[in-house]
Amino acid sequence: MGRSDPEEVQPPASVKPPDGGWGWIVLLGCFVITGFSYAFPKAVSVYFKELMHDFHVGYSDTAWISSIMLAMLYGTGPVSSIMVNQFGCRPVMLVGGLLASSGMILASFTTNIIELYLTAGMLTGLGMALNFQPSLIMLGTYFDKRRPLANGLAAAGSPVFLSALSPLGQVLLEKFGWRGGFLIMGGLLLNCCTCGAVMRPLEAGMKRKMERVQDKYEAKEMLPIGERAEEAISTIDGAKKSKKTKKQQQPRKGKKLLDFSIFSNRGFVIYSIAKFIMVLGLFVPPILLVNYAKDIGVPDTEAAFLLSVIGFIDIFARPSCGMLAGLKWMRPHVAYLFSFAMLFNGLTDICSARANTYTALVIFCVFFGISYGMVGALQFEVLMAIVGSQKFSSAIGLVLLIEAFAVLIGPPSAGRLVDAFKNYAIIFYLSGSEVVLSSLFLAMATYCCLNQRKKTPQPEKTPSVGGGSDTEEAESDAQEVEDHAGDNHHLSHSTNTAVVMDSDTMNHVAEDHSADGVEQPVGEGAVPVPDECNSGQTVERESF
Repeated sequence: MGRSDPEEVQPPASVKPPDGGWGWIVLLGCFVITGFSYAFPKAVSVYFKELMHDFHVGYSDTAWISSIMLAMLYGTGPVSSIMVNQFGCRPVMLVGGLLASSGMILASFTTNIIELYLTAGMLTGLGMALNFQPSLIMLGTYFDKRRPLANGLAAAGSPVFLSALSPLGQVLLEKFGWRGGFLIMGGLLLNCCTCGAVMRPLEAGMKRKMERVQDKYEAKEMLPIGERAEEAISTIDGAKKSKKTKKQQQPRKGKKLLDFSIFSNRGFVIYSIAKFIMVLGLFVPPILLVNYAKDIGVPDTEAAFLLSVIGFIDIFARPSCGMLAGLKWMRPHVAYLFSFAMLFNGLTDICSARANTYTALVIFCVFFGISYGMVGALQFEVLMAIVGSQKFSSAIGLVLLIEAFAVLIGPPSAGRLVDAFKNYAIIFYLSGSEVVLSSLFLAMATYCCLNQRKKTPQPEKTPSVGGGSDTEEAESDAQEVEDHAGDNHHLSHSTNTAVVMDSDTMNHVAEDHSADGVEQPVGEGAVPVPDECNSGQTVERESF
């Protein structure tokens, strides 16, 4: 696996996102990857009761499995960003699918909880991280105008897979035990490799080919048919090759594998802090919900069905919220819509803290599914709107790393509180308060930041000498393309003028007119020059 062309990571500035076409296949792959990445850590909670019985551990010990899985999904974000910038999205996703599958397969042979942490937690979590982040990068590459809708549809993979994996996990647990269930789940994760294979990078190869054909066509149209036309075409091709060779020999500005300059963006800093606070409590209720339902006397099958209720509601909430965020009047205010979604989710946790019947838990799952779906559909759309597509690969890696610390703190701490107080109401109150706090912080900080920017005009940024950011590199490449086109245009006119000036007829006409003292244009875009001047000294009309 060698280093790929940087065009695989980010499309050239001249390539416009198609907003469709093969992008729908990429969207389908992102749908599956998102489903496995977010639903799998929650679906594994179905096996926690059996793991507690076999390994003689408590709630907090089993909760560490999901926490480590999510922590690896988030914490290895910078590693995934570096690998994507180095090798491209497709090979990274193929390797990630193999790692995720092998982690669950090895977990089926473990004999203690520590081995489960290393296999199902770390190895599977790393594999899903190497799939999740590149899929989002490719989705942002293929969609621009329809990006909010595409993000909403891709995020719907989480509830779809959650509603399917939870009952499936319960059936596998009853038929084959937790070891057989883990083995079959590992086989299902091999589908991530299929999704990685369809992540075809956008390329400008066809555009370059059409430009080359157009250059040859224009040369044949302007020049006389014969050997001189062929010589002119070969001269143009040779000049392009020499230009390309010269460009390759020049030292290329090093591209940053991880761009830390995004921390100078106040919007990104506000977003990162809000996400850290939110993740402390966001994943706690769905992870502990099944165990809570079983403790209050709900049968195992019906307890696992609660996650399916969340997933079913979430299926419709995410695309609907994505369509709402894509409206022209709503898209500039998408950060406030994200704040409302978090507020809704936190208040749902707080209001449902005293739910102690199956009906009350179902009602909680309905409202939690709506709010959780809104959060899932908007979180990455807000990040893309803040940093842009050029720096999104680095931004998402750093954000996921920040969230990893919150994931390691949240669910295990909640499990310890359950072991200590035997009271789930405290968990719902605490997690809901954290999510509400994050929503208020994001809304207030965004409002104050926007007001300050409106009052104080932003000075123009002077490009740094050794800058290696994606935006600067794109501008540099665009300038080189323009210079290249200018050189080819000059070469084409010079060759045309040289051929015309070389013909006997035009020389005769030029001599007659020079003898009469009358100046008339010779050829297109050229002025007669003395005989001692060579073709390289031809003066173009456009230069005046």
